[in-house]
Amino acid sequence: QVQLGESGGGLVQAGGSLRLSCVASGSIFSIDAMGWYRQAPGKQRELVASIANNGSTNYADSVKGRFTISRDNAKNTVHLQMNTLKPEDTAVYYCYTFGSATRWERSLLSWGEGTQVTVSS
Repeated sequence: QVQLGESGGGLVQAGGSLRLSCVASGSIFSIDAMGWYRQAPGKQRELVASIANNGSTNYADSVKGRFTISRDNAKNTVHLQMNTLKPEDTAVYYCYTFGSATRWERSLLSWGEGTQVTVSS
């Protein structure tokens, strides 16, 4: 079973920056993809950014050019650098991984508990 520990959320003024980090621990054989979703009050959870184990990335249109995702495969860690934050970025940000615990098991989705990001205007 994979556990995800998130850090880096908080309160920031519009135009500011935050860096989210997520460390995966537990039974890990491989992690195919890591990334971040977010959920604002009254809205559905949406993909913010993802990164595959080959380094290819995917971003929501709303964050392109402002957010950068990166990962350290040796440390099973993913980071989200968020610049030029806007009030509409306010949400709970959830880290996820898609991977397998052993070479014989299929890949599964795991979620962190979420970290609050609040951007004031």
